[in-house]
Amino acid sequence: MKVSATGETCVVSSLCVYRVPEVFDQDEEGTVRVIDPDPPAELHDAVRSAARGCPTRSIRVE
Repeated sequence: MKVSATGETCVVSSLCVYRVPEVFDQDEEGTVRVIDPDPPAELHDAVRSAARGCPTRSIRVE
């Protein structure tokens, strides 16, 4: 799994950070940033859920 995010479209809902803080964080403005682009298998379901829950679809999972 590869995880990426587009900060330009992030609306700072923070849902991804609350759901998977091992993978997502926020910068000084609150915009999403990926801190683990290749998360371990035990986090894959949570990452997919966070991506589906992103209101602007700013998170991509490959």
